[in-house]
Amino acid sequence: MKFAYFEGKIVPFEDAKISVMTHAFNYGTGVFEGIRGYWNPEKKQLYILRLEQHYQRLQNSCKILNIKLDLSVEQLCKITKELVAKNGYQEDVYIRPLAYKSSKVIGVKLHGLEDDLVIFLSPFGAYLDTSKGIKACVSSWTRLSDNMIPARAKVTGAYVNSAFSKSEAMLDGYDEAIVLNRKGHVAEGSAENIFLVRDGALITPSVNEDILEGITRNTV
Repeated sequence: MKFAYFEGKIVPFEDAKISVMTHAFNYGTGVFEGIRGYWNPEKKQLYILRLEQHYQRLQNSCKILNIKLDLSVEQLCKITKELVAKNGYQEDVYIRPLAYKSSKVIGVKLHGLEDDLVIFLSPFGAYLDTSKGIKACVSSWTRLSDNMIPARAKVTGAYVNSAFSKSEAMLDGYDEAIVLNRKGHVAEGSAENIFLVRDGALITPSVNEDILEGITRNTV
């Protein structure tokens, strides 16, 4: 049996369900993190990448979207570790915490609504097969600018912009899209930061180029 954290407790995965009227489902009013866990078969141990930093960013995203998250970073890490242990995957996983507007109402706004949190995980291999290199194109879609939807927050509704770019690239025979911002500068991929190696040094777009301030980017 698999489990998720839902409405304040760990429950069987199939019980973690929302209503079709949930505000976040209708309007994209949620924020999330994508946290990777890597299974080490020799040590029989799952290693989670920068868990605390991901939850610090989630809390910052919640502030931007006016979501009240009544759990500390320490509490969120503890819940996640318990959930990972309870699911017992012995392979690489993807952990998805999602804080969202949970009110069952119609109406576009961010204030005066209820908030909730769900955390679930799933087996997940490499996002892209980089062992043989990938084919990338420059997308015809432009990255959302920071004064439209703040790029530093992982807002669920904003990712339709990434979906446009990714599907356009794949349907045209590429593996990934390179997305430009409104100034015509390279911003990022559909779901990852971009690095260029020049003269033995790494170059990556600045945080003021409408990019997500990536955890892996900061680590590198």
